[in-house]
Amino acid sequence: MSKKLLIDARLADETRIVVLNNDAIEDVDYESTYRKPIKGNIYLTKVTRVEPSLQACFVEYGGNRQGFLAFNEIHPDYYRIPVEDHQRLLEEEKQNALAAAEAEAAADADADTSNASGEAGADFAGANGNALAEAPSDAAGDGLSDGGRMRHRFARFRNQYSIQEVISRNQIMLVQVVKEERGSKGAAMSTYLSLAGRYCVLMPNTFHSGGISRKISDGKDRKKLKSIISGFDIPLGMAVIARTAGSGRTKTEVTRDYNQLLKQWEEIRSLTMKSSAPMLIYEGADLIKRAVRDYYSPDVGQIIVEGAEGYKAARLHMKNLMPTHVKKVKQHKGTAAHLFQHYNVESMLAAMHEPRVELKSGGSLVINQTEALVAIDVNSGKATRERSIEETALKTNL
Repeated sequence: MSKKLLIDARLADETRIVVLNNDAIEDVDYESTYRKPIKGNIYLTKVTRVEPSLQACFVEYGGNRQGFLAFNEIHPDYYRIPVEDHQRLLEEEKQNALAAAEAEAAADADADTSNASGEAGADFAGANGNALAEAPSDAAGDGLSDGGRMRHRFARFRNQYSIQEVISRNQIMLVQVVKEERGSKGAAMSTYLSLAGRYCVLMPNTFHSGGISRKISDGKDRKKLKSIISGFDIPLGMAVIARTAGSGRTKTEVTRDYNQLLKQWEEIRSLTMKSSAPMLIYEGADLIKRAVRDYYSPDVGQIIVEGAEGYKAARLHMKNLMPTHVKKVKQHKGTAAHLFQHYNVESMLAAMHEPRVELKSGGSLVINQTEALVAIDVNSGKATRERSIEETALKTNL
C-alpha cells in the first residue's frame, strides 16, 4: 500500500507525525513538551466572572488565561433555578403523573367493559381497548421518551433564563476544552463532555440521541453498527456515536471499546468527587496514541517510527487497540538520513508553511492567518492563456 504513517519521536521534547499518501502529505500533526495541546482535556473549574453582555462566563482552570464558556455550552444541570420554578416544575410533573394514572384506569375500565359485552360487539370493543391501552404512554408525557422529556423540560428553562439568572460567580463546573487558546483569546470550553475511543465516542452528559458517523455511507455497515449500539445498556443522559473507524468491525471489538470508555468515565467521576477546583481531571492521549487511534486505517500499509521510546509506545498502543495489526509498526533505523529526510518530508513541511503558494496554472495563493479567520487571496499571476478575464479567473480559481 502507498499510504504510510510516519512518526518522528527521536527527540524527547517533540513528536511529529505525517500521513504520506503517494509521496504527498495528506495530514500532519505536532506536539511539544513546551506547549502541550489542551484540547480534549477535562478540568474542574471555578466561575470567576459572568458576562451578561456576552451571555457567557469565564472560568479558572489553571491555564495561562481564563477559559471562555458560552451559555449554550452549559448543561442545564448546572442551572441554579429559582425555588418557585422548581416547585412549579414538580407540580407540573405531579399533574402529568395523575393524568397518566387516570388515563390508565380509564383504559382498564373500558377493557373490562369490552370483555363483559356480548360476542357480537367483542371485535369492536377489543380493537377499541387496544387503542386505549396505548393511550397512557401519550397521556403520561406527550409521547416522549424519558430522554426526550428531559430535553423538552430543559429547553423551556434555557429559553426562559439569561446566564446571569442561573449561573453565579465561584460556581464549580466540570468542563472540556473544545478549542485551544489562540492569540489573545482564552480556550473555549463546554460542559458537554465527549470521550473518544477507537470505534466509539461516549458523550456522558448530553441530550443527543447518539448515532452513526455520516462518513459511513454503506447501508449494511450503518445498520450493523446501529444494531450493535442499540444493544448497549446506555444510561439515561448518555449517548454513543459510532466513529468512521468502526465500519466493518465486529460486535466484540465495538463493545470492548464502549466498555473501556465507560470505565474511563467512571474514573473521571471518581476523581472529580475528590478534587478541588481548579484542577486537571483528564488529559487527552499523547500524539503517538492519537496518531495510532485516529490516523491509522486499514489502507495504511505501514506505521514507521523513529526513536526507540516512540516505537515501543506505538507498538504497545497498537497491541491494545488492534493486536493483529502490530506487525505493521516498524522502526526506522537508518543512520544516513532521519525518517522525514528519507521520505523527503522536511522540504514539503517547509514549503507548506510558506505564505505564498505557486499554482500549476501560473497563478498563486497568498495565505494569511488572523485570530478570527484565515484569508486566502487568489492571484492570476502568469495565468494569461485564456481568452477573457472571466475564463482566466475561473481557471485560476479551479
